[in-house]
Amino acid sequence: MKETAEKKNSKVLRGVVTSDKMTNTVVVKVDRFVKHPKYKKHVKISKKYKAHDESGKKVGDIVEIVETRPISKDKHFKVVA
Repeated sequence: MKETAEKKNSKVLRGVVTSDKMTNTVVVKVDRFVKHPKYKKHVKISKKYKAHDESGKKVGDIVEIVETRPISKDKHFKVVA
């Protein structure tokens, strides 16, 4: 499924797997740095995404997720690597 990763409008994010307790689903924590508008200091912002995974990634693995069509109520990403 490389063609989904090569779409121009699909978002690709890199993060760490924090939970693998669900069937075919992992929770990925994505960190990003944003400059504070007033204080000009870089602040780390974290967000968790649910992603579809059939390869069996474990907690602590670094993965890339790509945006896809909605798979369920919360899953809109798929694990690529």
